[in-house]
Amino acid sequence: MAVKKEYDSSSIEVLEGLEPVKRRPGMYTDTSNPNHLAMEVIDNSVDEALAGFANQITVIVHDETTLEVIDNGRGMPVDVHPTQKVPAIELIFSKLHAGGKFSSDNYGFSGGLHGVGVSVVNALSLRLEAKVKRGGHLYGIAYENGVKVEELTQLGTCAKNTSGTDILFKIDPKYFDSPKFNIKALKHLLKAKAVLCRGLRVNYEDRINNENLVFFHDSDLSNYLKTQLENVEIEPKDPFACTVKDSEYEVDFALCYDISQTRGVSCSESFVNLIPTIEGGTHVNGFRLGLLYAMREFCELHNLLPKNLKINADDVWDRCSYVLAVKIKDPQFAGQTKEKLSSRHCASLVENVVKDRFSLYLNSNVEVGKNIANFIIEAAKKREASTKFVERKKLTKGPKLPGKLVDCTSNDPSISELFIVEGDSAGGSARQARDASFQAILPLRGKILNTWEVGANTALASEEIRSICVAMGINMDSPDLSALRYNKICILADADSDGLHIGTLLCALFVKHFPNLVEKGHIYVACPPLYRVDAGKYKEYALDDEELKQKQKFLLKKGIKKDNIKIQRFKGLGEMNPEQLRETTLAPQSRRLMQLTLSRNEQDQTFGLLDMLLSKKRSQDRRAWLEKNGDKAMYD
Repeated sequence: MAVKKEYDSSSIEVLEGLEPVKRRPGMYTDTSNPNHLAMEVIDNSVDEALAGFANQITVIVHDETTLEVIDNGRGMPVDVHPTQKVPAIELIFSKLHAGGKFSSDNYGFSGGLHGVGVSVVNALSLRLEAKVKRGGHLYGIAYENGVKVEELTQLGTCAKNTSGTDILFKIDPKYFDSPKFNIKALKHLLKAKAVLCRGLRVNYEDRINNENLVFFHDSDLSNYLKTQLENVEIEPKDPFACTVKDSEYEVDFALCYDISQTRGVSCSESFVNLIPTIEGGTHVNGFRLGLLYAMREFCELHNLLPKNLKINADDVWDRCSYVLAVKIKDPQFAGQTKEKLSSRHCASLVENVVKDRFSLYLNSNVEVGKNIANFIIEAAKKREASTKFVERKKLTKGPKLPGKLVDCTSNDPSISELFIVEGDSAGGSARQARDASFQAILPLRGKILNTWEVGANTALASEEIRSICVAMGINMDSPDLSALRYNKICILADADSDGLHIGTLLCALFVKHFPNLVEKGHIYVACPPLYRVDAGKYKEYALDDEELKQKQKFLLKKGIKKDNIKIQRFKGLGEMNPEQLRETTLAPQSRRLMQLTLSRNEQDQTFGLLDMLLSKKRSQDRRAWLEKNGDKAMYD
């Protein structure tokens, strides 16, 4: 393809209205099939039910590409917007980032927060029709290919005490790998919505297969989990379920263990504000840690652990089936498809709730607790037996390993981890804190070279970067990962501004010169905490100021006086003793790692941001960005 030589103002495109969605649909929805579009419309109706304004939703599958969603909520607003001077419903369907869920004034808990959901549905549909009942009137509007073809008009009247929204849309097949709705997944989603939103009646009508179903649930999650695990031997026989509510959050979960000799069907479902989080996120991380700490406490209290055996998160997690539903205000998701929660404070919130409630349950049902614990202990024994490795094999060819690399003893790259640590002091602590069987430490001296605008030869002239490449066993700018010596490459730097700078430079190195490593999920960023919180028997760590506030609030609710809560702030990794560093940052059962991801759909956006931040020729752009976003920085 020929590239235009001239680059001037005429080269700059401004995409208006819904054009960005049509150009890059993968940035806004899952393009494998249109189920995510269905979910966007259904979730708007579910949000009405969550807010207490609807108790019934009807979903009609007209044909393989046409869906209709009807609710009895308040109905989309049809009055003229005070500043945009058009009916509000038009903004909802035709303008990105326009919605009623950016604040908590209209919805307490909500899944739709980006203001793009239903406008994306409109953009990718051949036709969309909406009817609204409000104030005794029935209104209608229609779009084709995202363009309005029928003005908002009053179609008739309705009873004054009725309201609601009816949206029918036919998707455009050209935007999807498969233009057909996945009916099985859609029915499972609707069933889950009814289970999670008690008292909500979901009617499902499939006009292709002449199937009519009603989903309604008015009890806890235990029965739902049990029905998902038919013919599986579980403990407890009736899954443990618990609901904890607060004005700021709600945590609802059920769990049990598969104790059969052969692994049966498992269930691992998590939701945030009734949005299914297929890839998990911080709430699932907190759930996992809560189970681990509760089980460890139970085993220690009842002297169940053999000498020198320590159970870890994988032992507790392996045969656990669960349903976790969290409701929080202003959840932050990793992407528009909302498959992974990234709200930091949710991890500690769920961890504390699950640890307390599961501990209480285990100690109130000791026989059940011992059955689960014995099963987990056996798993831990098998794990330990399988991880007794011989001394790590040395390289037989290629450059000599860096002298400052403290290697692990495992000769299995699939379980080995390399921590790239800021500073010799922190490197020394990390060496004492690590598990030498599978964790290696490579300390760096100061900030590495900015490699964003330089080639491999220039970058390798830097001793620090050359050490990283040799330690990993692979070459820069090469797609070949066959010689990779570690499955996880973890960046470990201080939580201060210098540490963040070093972390950014390392991320840029991997994204620019080792993109395959990032795409295959080998790069991680460790999250050392800023604070330690002590209050009697409670010893907690907080990642940042927001999480610190959450932990303080939790302890105050426990009845602990504010004066009895002691807070220690770590200025750097060097201030942590090896035990603290192991517990918070290195031990797999209790650490927090963020995986560095590089989606092909978002690659241009990622490279554009890094180029603006790191390119020498982009200083003016960087200054403008800092002037716009500088007030968001946190200062001590």
